Amino acid sequence: MTTQRLRIVVTGLAATYPYGGVFWDYLQYPLGFARLGHDVLYLEDPGTWCYDPVGVTFVPDGARNARLLARRLAAYVPELAERWFFRDPAGATYGRGADQVARWCRDADVFVHLSASCRTPERYFGAARTVFVDSDPMYTQASVPGYQAGTLDAAGRSRVDMLRRHDVFFTFAENVGRPDCRVPTGLFEWIPTRQPIVLDRFAAFRVPPQRRRHVLTTVGSWEPTTGKAGPVVEGITYGGKSSQFRRFADLPRRSPVPVYAALSGHFPARLLRRGGWRLEDPDAVSVSPGTYRRWLASSLAELSVAKHAYVASRSGWFSCRSACYLALGVPAIVQDTGFGGSIPTGAGVLAFSTADQAAAAIQQVVTEPARHTAAAVEIAHEHFDAAKVLGRLLERALAAQPSSLAG
Repeated sequence: MTTQRLRIVVTGLAATYPYGGVFWDYLQYPLGFARLGHDVLYLEDPGTWCYDPVGVTFVPDGARNARLLARRLAAYVPELAERWFFRDPAGATYGRGADQVARWCRDADVFVHLSASCRTPERYFGAARTVFVDSDPMYTQASVPGYQAGTLDAAGRSRVDMLRRHDVFFTFAENVGRPDCRVPTGLFEWIPTRQPIVLDRFAAFRVPPQRRRHVLTTVGSWEPTTGKAGPVVEGITYGGKSSQFRRFADLPRRSPVPVYAALSGHFPARLLRRGGWRLEDPDAVSVSPGTYRRWLASSLAELSVAKHAYVASRSGWFSCRSACYLALGVPAIVQDTGFGGSIPTGAGVLAFSTADQAAAAIQQVVTEPARHTAAAVEIAHEHFDAAKVLGRLLERALAAQPSSLAG
């Protein structure tokens, strides 16, 4: 692990999509790097309209979102309260000055581009090493075969060209390159990684099993993009969670405790309610980082399916949200994507592929909540601790051979 103090830029979407889960997904990267002793800047410039949860619409003016981000940084990650920059779609900037940020990026050692959250990252390139982190495997790589074959449309080629201008590439597909993993590997040397968790931001909010609600919960989206087909690779169409929720629509009826789902998007509420799912308002559950964290912490366990793309590709992907559950001592009963080769299963994390397996896992957690709580905490410490995850990421990013197209 490097002991040199580095200047690191990390991109994100915490202002653009002001939800609790999004906040923790992105901000644990710059916070984790800062904890390792590095000089960090959080940068947000996605080039898209901002979501206004009050008006339930998208707006071009980011002033309200910027104020909200500033308050949340001060409340939840004060280490970053003066270390952020946000450019809204109208070009207005907030936080640090744009000229200062431009100089800061030119002098940076590492630029970490998370989940294609910056539409034109080249504007800020100048760092000694530019790093792309893919948290959405198969969706990110699906365009590569068409790019190589020359059959991809202009928009698709532009996306791949943007990726190729980075130096080093990480992915949440921890099985990438293995014989049974279908995630395309052309053009890029993908390095497996996972969500970093700054454990002390969750440990203090753990609730003993006997004081939690006797319910299972999850938060998520029905489909990542409404009305659009999923990626197609080698003639196979991959999708989001909708098909998997349909597969397990009746699972809650086999649970001895209620099952709650806070889902965004256009989903068949009647079908899910008929199967026993109790539906929560996702905006209310994730209205702030604190509310989101409390809702997770008060659950007996998580019960969730994964995107079809992650499951069918045997990607080895593991959810950022599930990692937060584990850090709170809440066991995760989650659909198997092949992650068992990287993350322990059987206690704390219980993987399922069939309804019978899921029902058996639920019964295990309900019967022995204390054992699974202890195992969840241990897995969080051993496998998701930000110091370990980000230490390895930096070490491998600095050691990797840069892409010949970068810069």
